[in-house]
Amino acid sequence: MSEKKTSEKSDDKPTRIWLVEDNETLRRTVARVLARQKDMECTRQFERCEECLEALVAGERPDFILFDLGLPGMSGIEGIRRIKSVLPQIEILVFSVFEDNEKVFNAICAGASGYLLKTSSMGEIPNAIREVLAGGAPINARIARQVLDMFSNFAPESKDYGLTERETEVLEQMVGGLTKKEIADQLNLSFHTVDKHIRGIYSKLHVNTMTGAVAKALKEGLLPKG
Repeated sequence: MSEKKTSEKSDDKPTRIWLVEDNETLRRTVARVLARQKDMECTRQFERCEECLEALVAGERPDFILFDLGLPGMSGIEGIRRIKSVLPQIEILVFSVFEDNEKVFNAICAGASGYLLKTSSMGEIPNAIREVLAGGAPINARIARQVLDMFSNFAPESKDYGLTERETEVLEQMVGGLTKKEIADQLNLSFHTVDKHIRGIYSKLHVNTMTGAVAKALKEGLLPKG
């Protein structure tokens, strides 16, 4: 997944980023910020989800998509869901003014790899993109607190997804906010072994991203108590 893309781009190829944002001024500002990064380039800009989907259907491919949620026409959440259903390997970072629990939760469940508020500084955007590509899941601290509070209101369903003991250990580290490299160091495993376990977790939990796995683990009480 993202590690493979990152390694492929470690030489001189910048990450190709698409931007889906209906505010023209903000869209141009973000595009300029990305253009100043040596390891990134904003190759396409869209005002609506439908335009982004049309480009994908035509065969164009980005490495990463920066997505607004409050868009004209199809919502950003529905757009993310459709893109991830056919191209699960593409990383998507939400960049939105919305910070209510429902939209954050729905965006994560749809397949977003992180959630950045538009109140963030422009300098945080490229850093968040790099964090996602490194296997992380950037979420604003206030958003993270709200989501955790929301999950605490759910009664664990105690479903058995058949996770192995090692997969459960890896999932615990994911919930703790560690990246794949940090998990490998923490559990004294190779990076590729951790990646294999995470792919197994994704398959068994029926999710496509680290944030999706963490959300499901918290919502359904999949980790051992204490």
